[in-house]
Amino acid sequence: MSFDDLLVELQGQRTVQEDPNNVPLEKLFNESFMSKHSGFNSFGAFVEKGNFQIQTQEDVHNIPDELFDRHVARETDFSDWKSMLETANKEYEGS
Repeated sequence: MSFDDLLVELQGQRTVQEDPNNVPLEKLFNESFMSKHSGFNSFGAFVEKGNFQIQTQEDVHNIPDELFDRHVARETDFSDWKSMLETANKEYEGS
């Protein structure tokens, strides 16, 4: 195997592997999950309704808990962000 072939193979593996502790929000809160637990079809629409700018889970950590918990409680069938995140993780792992 040439160096170029090895490099291509390694790059391919890196893009395929996902960090299991950092699932992208759009996969975790997919259309099915959001439709089931809220009046929204996407996580993007849900956060847009609350005027939040969220792309990553790190962005969520930067929002004051009480603000995001209130939005979650108002717009979903969860009482707070933690319970929404835990349920999403369980459903994602079970799929």
